[in-house]
Amino acid sequence: MNTESATSTEIVFNPRTLTPAQFAELGVSHLAYIKPVTVEGKRVFSIHAANGVPMGLAEDSDTAAVAIIQHEMVPAHVH
Repeated sequence: MNTESATSTEIVFNPRTLTPAQFAELGVSHLAYIKPVTVEGKRVFSIHAANGVPMGLAEDSDTAAVAIIQHEMVPAHVH
C-alpha cells in the first residue's frame, strides 16, 4: 500500500523577487570573496562575506582561499 500523498508541494526559488537585503544575505554563510586591495602601499587580499562584510586580510590569494576553505566556505575571486 502506498502511503505517500499523490500531490506534493514544490517550492520555486525566483531570485528576481529578492529584495536588496535578501540578495545581500544570499550565501552569506557559504561563500566568501577574495579581492585584491592595497593597504599602506602593500598589495594584500581582502576576504569578504557574501554580503560584503570584511572578514580578514591575507598576504596572497592562495592563503586567503585556504583560510576560507578551513572555515567550510567556498572562495570566489573578485577582479
